[in-house]
Amino acid sequence: MADSLRILGIDPGSRKTGYGLIEHSGNRTRYLASGCIKLNLKESLAERLNQLSTELDKLIEEFQPDCGAVEKIFFAKNAQSALTLGHARGVILLKFSERQLVVHEYQTLKVKQTVVGVGRADKNQVQHMVKILLNLQNKLQEDEADALAVAITHACLLYTSPSPRD
Repeated sequence: MADSLRILGIDPGSRKTGYGLIEHSGNRTRYLASGCIKLNLKESLAERLNQLSTELDKLIEEFQPDCGAVEKIFFAKNAQSALTLGHARGVILLKFSERQLVVHEYQTLKVKQTVVGVGRADKNQVQHMVKILLNLQNKLQEDEADALAVAITHACLLYTSPSPRD
């Protein structure tokens, strides 16, 4: 694709972090890769965060994205879960910064609105629409579908947002 943009979407997690890579050009979006970074729950939080950093670094090296898109935290079962998830997001944001990649953050409500058309859509609806939008036949795990949805959201908003001069 001419003048294409590779977007690495991330759905942060302290147990599993989803990732999805798309390439966007004009009005075309193409699926490149997706999956989950599964963290070893037997390890300490510090060791899991180090593992997340290492795995994310490998993904950035392999896929060479132009930018990142990350889902913001909107809900956690309790304060400890929110703190742990915040640590994972911090590692993700730091890794993008270290690699000098701009990272864009989106609220879950905005992602669901953009991909499904309804801000209160459920996980199955998001998975279904991601598969349709990217013309995928294979089953997607929730976390990788969410990561792809974040990347799609950035691609859509990139071309519909008013310019700074407007």
